Amino acid sequence: MRRDYELAFILNPEVSEEETRAILDRVEQIVANYGGQIVKVNNWGRRRLAYPIERHRDGIYVFIDMILTPETVAEIERTLKVSESVLRYMTKKRDPKAVQKEREDREAREARAAEAAAAAAAAPASEGEAPTSEQETPEVATAEASTESSPATASEEGPVPPALRSLLRLSCHMSGHVRSNSQS
Repeated sequence: MRRDYELAFILNPEVSEEETRAILDRVEQIVANYGGQIVKVNNWGRRRLAYPIERHRDGIYVFIDMILTPETVAEIERTLKVSESVLRYMTKKRDPKAVQKEREDREAREARAAEAAAAAAAAPASEGEAPTSEQETPEVATAEASTESSPATASEEGPVPPALRSLLRLSCHMSGHVRSNSQS
């Protein structure tokens, strides 16, 4: 049974771009071998850690949304565990309702982009004259929509993914920075 998962991992800040790409390629290879699918890769880049890990104050954050079987999750975690470049990792099963809403939103964006592209293609062909500023507007909207709907890689910061929230919460509890309600 395939389920939606989110994988978050933090890499050593001294890792080169090639080594980061190699780890991502290895995860993609495992997912492909087990018949899974990568929905989105979100590379946040170098960020400050909540607390030092192995004497590092920074880390390279990477988040991957995937559709996998539980066996695939075990293989990915085994691979990340033996990698010396990975400081921390966490795999979290995603909420099915949230995943369904994201899929519907993505499909709606793609449908709007397709309609805008069809309208832009039909408008200049039917009139046969030089495009005016009104006719250029759908093309600009299509270009903006196509950059929004690219599911493979996103490097912009969005809301904090659930796996990061859980990872940060765990790291704060482990380091003693968070007090329980009874201690206040």
